[in-house]
Amino acid sequence: MIYCGIDPGNSGAIAIFGMNRLVYFYDMPTEPKLTGKGLQVSASGLYNILRKWNLKVAYVEKVHAMPGQGVTSMFTFGRGLGVIEGVLAGLEIEMAVVPPRKWKDHFGLIGKEKNDARVLSLAIYPDFSQELKLKKNIGKADALLIGMCGESERVSQEEG
Repeated sequence: MIYCGIDPGNSGAIAIFGMNRLVYFYDMPTEPKLTGKGLQVSASGLYNILRKWNLKVAYVEKVHAMPGQGVTSMFTFGRGLGVIEGVLAGLEIEMAVVPPRKWKDHFGLIGKEKNDARVLSLAIYPDFSQELKLKKNIGKADALLIGMCGESERVSQEEG
């Protein structure tokens, strides 16, 4: 089965898995906002990425507003999540949400530094060191771990 993990947001990423193995990474596609400055998740860019993979399920990090985040940034982030949900629905890809606490606990990352997810991802998939070597690649690492945790939980539920 082909599935993916998605870390939402402009600096997020998509990790594509086939045969329970990572096969490809994408940075979240973005485009200039229609109004104002900055970037937003690109619906057409995301559509063009996901449509070529024949995905059955997408494991998407369950995100929410956090205290101290600005109104504009939260609106942009929420819009991006809506774009992801819409593209998945349009492509008829099942969406399963994975709470941050769930995937971080699954990999022993609760209370750890954000970069520890990237270091762990490098240890799991050293063949992808080029895509994971920089600190700015944390979105790819998160997408990888979200996808792995989501699929592991799904398989566990089916077996249980």
